[in-house]
Amino acid sequence: MKILQFPIVRICFWFVLGIIVAYYYNPNIKYVFSLLAISTIVFGCFLFQSYHKFEQKKAFSISLYILFFVIGISTTLVHKDTFRANHYIHKATNFDTNHQIQVTIAEKLKNTINKNRYIAEITQIDNKTASGKILLNLKKDSITRDFVIGTRLRIEEQLVKNFKPNNPNQFDFGKYLETKGIYAQLFAETSQLKISTIIDKDIWYYTSTFRNKIILNLEKSGFKKEELAVISALILGQQQDISPEVLRDYQYAGAVHILSVSGLHVGFILLFITFLLKPLPKNKYGNFIRLTIILVSLWLFAIVAGLAPSVVRSAAMFSFVAIGMFLNRETNIFHTMLVSLFLILLVEPLFLFDIGFQLSYIALFFILWLQPMLKSLWEQKNKIVTYFWDIITVSFAAQIGAMPLSIYYFHQFPGLFFVTNLVLIPCLSVIMAIGVLLMLLAYFDFVPLFLSKIVELSITFTNTYIKWIASIEAFVIKDIPLSFSLLIASYLIVFSWIIWFKKPNFTKMILSLASVLIFQILFFTTNWQSENKKELIVFNTKKNTIIGERMGKKIVLFTSNILTENGFEKKMIQSYAIANFCKISESKSIKNTIYFNNNKILIIDKSSIYKNTMNPDIIILRDSPKVNLERLLSSVKPKIIIADASNYKSYVVIWKQTCTKEKIPFHSTYEKGFYKL
Repeated sequence: MKILQFPIVRICFWFVLGIIVAYYYNPNIKYVFSLLAISTIVFGCFLFQSYHKFEQKKAFSISLYILFFVIGISTTLVHKDTFRANHYIHKATNFDTNHQIQVTIAEKLKNTINKNRYIAEITQIDNKTASGKILLNLKKDSITRDFVIGTRLRIEEQLVKNFKPNNPNQFDFGKYLETKGIYAQLFAETSQLKISTIIDKDIWYYTSTFRNKIILNLEKSGFKKEELAVISALILGQQQDISPEVLRDYQYAGAVHILSVSGLHVGFILLFITFLLKPLPKNKYGNFIRLTIILVSLWLFAIVAGLAPSVVRSAAMFSFVAIGMFLNRETNIFHTMLVSLFLILLVEPLFLFDIGFQLSYIALFFILWLQPMLKSLWEQKNKIVTYFWDIITVSFAAQIGAMPLSIYYFHQFPGLFFVTNLVLIPCLSVIMAIGVLLMLLAYFDFVPLFLSKIVELSITFTNTYIKWIASIEAFVIKDIPLSFSLLIASYLIVFSWIIWFKKPNFTKMILSLASVLIFQILFFTTNWQSENKKELIVFNTKKNTIIGERMGKKIVLFTSNILTENGFEKKMIQSYAIANFCKISESKSIKNTIYFNNNKILIIDKSSIYKNTMNPDIIILRDSPKVNLERLLSSVKPKIIIADASNYKSYVVIWKQTCTKEKIPFHSTYEKGFYKL
């Protein structure tokens, strides 16, 4: 691959590796800065030497890569909010009791059934200056209202650190929040709030006001609610009002990426602005004005759309393309992509761990690399046929690149993605072209009926088509297990076979076959480990008891309540099953005794009936039994007492004290999460 010969590729590799090391190992900042100073001096010496001898030795290259590796580490540490001395995370007492906390609303998030959610910036704690972002959860009631960006609130409450997963293989929401610079949450009711009349009017306030005014004016004009939610996502980057049903349809149809503003949307903006600026003269001053307007328009659009990672990536890349056009230079698109990647991560290194950012860049790389090869398989002179053939080849290239990563994160694959894109992309062209104009006019409270109906009908048609594609569920492959090692092996297969396909030879064929063999070995190893594993898990589920007995690839569930198909508990069990290459074979009602791996397990429920003669190895307390635990422990000496989340917390506290007194290990799923035997 010629791309690997670019110096920027190796620099980016070591820079990204530095970000990963800093994220997972969090080294001491003093040592990192010392290492940065040393590596800078060493690189400077080799650079000075290379200038005098007009040659670059291996030592020069090694010093360069070490320098960027250290830059990656230091950049990540410096850009973490916790780098600030007054960040709330540095004071442990902030999490112990209630405090007077002053926050400023920074971003509105999608609401849940019971809560309105915001990202808020802490400005004071107990009248002392503090900083740091939190997730603010406000309980819904009859007087709950949405707050505008910049609203100051004072709340007397306790900060709660991000929750760790309480069940095996559960999505780590706390870790996800940390990539956004959020290390704590705050739960409050409207009655606890003191709302300031002062509003902090920064750029986010004005962009939020801009978006809200457009949406309000479109609502007044009679724009349908569901269609308005979609157009707000497509152009304004606001997905909060999209219904779960519409979102699911887009996922099943392989079109959910359309709802996140990305390269496709920014590309349409670039084409639209370029078209409007055609009358400008093509001289030095005309080109400069054209470039300035394009760059300002791209970044204003990115800011209005909320500066999501995919938007920033697209705006940065198209900015370099526009600059290349202005300089009349043929830009290498791979160089442009890598420079944009480097600059974005230099400013926001934690974007690297954003799923959308990863999928966006991998899909873009495969479109640039693979699509020309796929297109050359069938050359057509008919422009209409060529247009749709381009859509198909772009769709396949992007899907081939993103498929392993998408399966790894979401465990499903939409088989009809190319059928979706054949109709969706032409419709999106109309929606974006007219929609941008409609949004600008709507801001000035002028919504032409003709334009609004074209956009509304286009979205209605698109949603209907998407819903029809999504209804063919036989083509939606779900619950696909893929471990991290198999993910790497999958990309090894994809890259090696494309390299062979581009220019076949015997060596490349051997490497391609070897990649398949590596995948098979890893797959059979994972499969064998799964078939030979036995474990019993007491899950952490509120007001319910779920015990899973896994024997190889089969899971038998013992549960007190029937699990609903799309409920949290069923999804939680399914996540565990997929991650471990298992399937739920059957569900049973909970018994009073279970025998597992030579352990006798006694389960005591609210009836408090049990056999004194059993002498159990493990005791599970569920559904708040009124049992005298001290008397029970005087007759039996189990290895451990387990209390799940179906019990009253007050009971659990007393049981814990009793076990501590009797020197018996105690495991509460409230505190420690699931229990695995």
